[in-house]
This record gives sequence, structure tokens and C-alpha cells, in this order.
Amino acid sequence: MAQKGSISVNTENIFPIIKKFLYSDHDIFLRELVANATDATQKLQKLSGIGDFKGELGDLSIHISVDKENKTLTISDRGIGMSEEEVMKYINQVAFSGATEFVEKFKDIDTTSIIGKFGLGFYSAFMVAEKVELITKSYKDAPAVKWTCDGSTEFSIEEVEKADRGTDIILYLNSDSEEFIEEHKIQEILNRYCRFMPIKIVFGKDTETVKEGDEEKTIEKDHVINAVQPLYTRDPQSLKDEDYLNFYRELYPMAEEPLFWIHLNVDYPFNLTGILYFPKVKNDITLHKDKIQLYSRQVFITDNVENIVPEFLRLMHGVIDSPDIPLNVSRSYLQSDANVKKISSYITRKVADRLEELFKTDRVLFEQKWESVGLFVKYGMVTEEKFFEKAQKFCLYESLDGKLSTLEEYKEKIKDNQVDKNGNYTLIYTSKPALQDIFIRAAKNRGFDVLKMDALIDNHFISNVEYKLDKVRMKRVDADTVDKLIETDTQLDVALTEDQKKEVDAIFKKATGNDKLDLEVAAMSGDEMPVTIVRPEFMRRMMEMQELSGGNGGMFGFNGFGAEKVMVNGNHALILKLLSADAEKQSQLARQAYDLALLAQGMLKGEALTGFIQRSIELVD
Repeated sequence: MAQKGSISVNTENIFPIIKKFLYSDHDIFLRELVANATDATQKLQKLSGIGDFKGELGDLSIHISVDKENKTLTISDRGIGMSEEEVMKYINQVAFSGATEFVEKFKDIDTTSIIGKFGLGFYSAFMVAEKVELITKSYKDAPAVKWTCDGSTEFSIEEVEKADRGTDIILYLNSDSEEFIEEHKIQEILNRYCRFMPIKIVFGKDTETVKEGDEEKTIEKDHVINAVQPLYTRDPQSLKDEDYLNFYRELYPMAEEPLFWIHLNVDYPFNLTGILYFPKVKNDITLHKDKIQLYSRQVFITDNVENIVPEFLRLMHGVIDSPDIPLNVSRSYLQSDANVKKISSYITRKVADRLEELFKTDRVLFEQKWESVGLFVKYGMVTEEKFFEKAQKFCLYESLDGKLSTLEEYKEKIKDNQVDKNGNYTLIYTSKPALQDIFIRAAKNRGFDVLKMDALIDNHFISNVEYKLDKVRMKRVDADTVDKLIETDTQLDVALTEDQKKEVDAIFKKATGNDKLDLEVAAMSGDEMPVTIVRPEFMRRMMEMQELSGGNGGMFGFNGFGAEKVMVNGNHALILKLLSADAEKQSQLARQAYDLALLAQGMLKGEALTGFIQRSIELVD
């Protein structure tokens, strides 16, 4: 005879609360029910292993099935099962208190967190079902029972016939959730959440053509969703490169092959397994972020690992699995959790160790992959203090001739020619080699080496290096006239008198129509350009930082506050000729020399460029 009763909860009705807080991500109900079935099956395996269960384990697969006519979804296992007493204890007595406080405290919490925190995995079924039946038989061979609930606190439980041990959960889907009787929807959810669960999960059938003698025959076999022993759970010593590459292709079917990978495996002071891959990173960092999948005991949790791994590691792809990450708490609590910090530090250290190992054991290969690896390494150095310290050993600086050097190697290379009067190593670089060619040639003529720093991250990286390293300065090749790129005690003399300097200043301001022109008549070598426009390092970096953050660089723009400086070469023959010319010729020569300087910086456009071309033709005639 069926018993009737009320589910023991310390609130009038728990189900509206479950639905209110979980409904936004109601796909998760299937993950929770399959996870429960997996737990029940693994418990039976353990009992068998220690001799407490002496029967045949047989097929332990978990089966998912849909009945479109009756609008039901069923999850069946052959695990440990439950007796009537256990159903009354574990299903009916939901340990829950303080509902009012819970509603207020966790109003923004995510669905995974609620289920994990309060053990409501089974009850997540009521997000999609108007009625749930649980038919179960204990491995101890107690009578089978059927528990039925319509989503209220009322339930019924009665003895029924069931041939085999285990549990069937039958969900009678509500009118808002009929999508869950569609095979493609169930397949999608199972593929997302259950692809690595440790017990075989079967949903639907596959057809296969086999040959019997001279005839071909089509047969059906169970469609298995998951790999019960995914690659990251296996001993790295037993795996080959092709195994890792195949696993990557499985995770990211459309991606290019990775550069290399790290197999994580630690059991103290926390449990963590996983495989992280270095992808081929392009200049757009955002395209590569958030591709790490987080699992807990082979159950997919999320692909948002923010606060679990440092920001730069989110460029990596792959899988991490840990039962010790507190998934049942809010994001702010995650940030302060001791295990999360330990895991984050461990992964950072392992990544740094792996890169250093690759650098030391096969530098040629490391350098070949530096274009992608370099962006990753620099991003890490900018955002993570501990990684910066380790990465100095293998971070490479590329000269325009393609030669790659560590900072220590590079300092040795430039020590005789690029150390200023204060003992600072001056690293001269270009961010746009094609546009800055004239400045690069001038620097090379002085025997300076020029680095190529044209990656998106380099603006931040350069400032970071200067801030953290003593006696290292970085200047873009157009930051000053070539003789002033390296500060020395040697001073050139200018051929002009003070009055002549003032006259030159007046001529250029009149020729350009700009009486606020920031101009300096400087002592420069006679072989330099007659006029050079330089962009002082500090102000230019400020302008570029503003542009990168979404501004337009307005307050630092051309002819703005200190962004560009016009340097007139007081020792150039053209300037001396200009002083002896008539007023019309002075204006023409000054404007032409000024436009040449703009052209060298890629700043001559529109009407000004047209005027320069016409003037050039006139001067040639």
C-alpha cells in the first residue's frame, strides 16, 4: 500500500526557490542527474572492490532515453540503488534552512553554485518537470520502491516490481520544457557537460556497416557520449605527441595545431589534473581567451576560469580538473580561497618551468615559435609579478636583422655603444619599421642596434620592463635626434649664432603658419636631415596608452601638448642657405624641409601632401 507524506524542508515550498534561482540555466538539471547516477555507480564499484558487494557488476552504463509521446525524459543507472528507508532519508529530508536569508544573500548567485552548495542536484529536475518519478532498487536486494512528486512538498512512495538494481528517474516535462524531448537538445547538453564522466553514458544509437561473408549488413549499436578515461587522467609516460594532438583536435576541431603543451598532475596540497596547450596566438588577444574548460571529477563545470587562473594563462587552451576548487561559492569568495590561490600559483610556476625547459633544451625550436610564444610571455610579464621574474630567463628581444636574444645577451651586445652617461642600457626600438625607416637608417649609421617591438602588447611591455628593471631604458628610434638617443657628455657645437637661431625660428613659424610651433635649433651632425620631427618617449607612450584604452589621444595629438617637437639641424647646409636667401625662397625652403620631416613620420596628408608635391616639382624645374 502506498504511503503519503510531506518532504521535510524548513520552508513552505522549496521548489519555487529552486526554479527562481536555477531556471536561467536549466540545462544543468541533466548534468546533475547524470552526475548522481555516476556517483551511485562508482559507489557500487567501490563496494565490489572491497568485497561488500559480491554480485556481478555487469554493464554499468548509464542510459538516457526520451519518450516523445508521453513527453518524458528518463535517466537510468545500475548503481547502488536505494531502499525505501534511504529514499525517505536522502530524497525527502532536504537539509535547508533560512530560506529568507538565502533569497537575499544569494540573489545573484549562479546555478552551479546553488546546486553545489545546498545539495539540490536531484531537485533541479523540477526546473523542467511537472512531475518526477524515482523507481529504485537497492543492491542489497530490498524491495523496489517508486517515489512520486508533482513539484509541491507532497509525495507518495510505494513498493513496485523492478527486475534489476539501480535507479530510474522519469521526468514528466512541463509545457515550457518540451525542448528536452528533442534528441539534438539532449545530445548537445550531454556533449557539453558529460563528455569525460567516468561511467559510460549511452544516448541513442549509431549505425554501422559490417561485412559478413560477401554481404554488407547495417547494424545498430549504442551511441556512447563520453570517454571514461580522458587523456588528462592518464599517465603522461604512456602518451605520445600524437595522443596530445588528437585530444586537442577533439577539444577544438577548427583550431590550428598547438605549439606545445603541459600535462598537469598533482595530488598535494590539492588535487589537480589537466592538459594546457599553447595555441598559435595572433595579435588579437581577445580571440584566444577563455578556452580552458574546468571540470570537477570529470564533470564539466564552466569555461570561465576567471579568478581560478591568472589573466595571461587564459590565453591557453585545454582542460583542468580539480575537486578542490570551491565551485559552490560566489566569485568574490573564489578570489580569497586558499586552494584557488595555490592552484593559480602552481599553474603559473608549471607554465614558466615548461617554457624555460623548452628554451634550454631546444632553443632553435623555441625561437621558431617565438612569434606566438612571445605575445603570451610578454602578456604574462605585464600582468603577473611572479611570472615576470621567471620569464626574464627566456623572454627574447628581436633585432631588425631577426636575431633573438635574452636581455642579458642583448646587454652584452650593446654595452660598447648604447650605455648612457648614467650607466643605463638604452634599448632602441621601432614599432613601425616601414614608416620609421629613415630613423632606423640614421641609428644604424651610428652603429646602434634597433629592436622590433611591433606587437599589440609591446607598448605595455616596454613600460613594464623599464619600471621593473634597473639600469634599462627603452627609446623608440624617433624619440629624439639620433645623436641624443643615447645621453652622453659629448656636446656638438652649432654653427649658428643666437640671433641666427631666432631668425630660423621665425622663418619656420611664418612658413608653416603656426606661431606656436615647438621648435628647437639644435647642434646635430651635418649628415642628418635638415629638419626632424621627434616624438618624445614619455608623451608618445601616454598618447598610445590612451588610444589603446579607447580614447583618441586628443590631448596628446599632433601639435598638442608636447606630443611632437620640431628639431632644426643648425649644422645642415640647407639651413645655412636658407638664412642667405630672399624672403620668398626662405619660406619655400623652410616649408619644404618641414614637410619632408612630416613625410618621414607618415604625418603628411591631404592638401598638405598635394602642396608638397607641387612645390617639389617647382623646385626641380
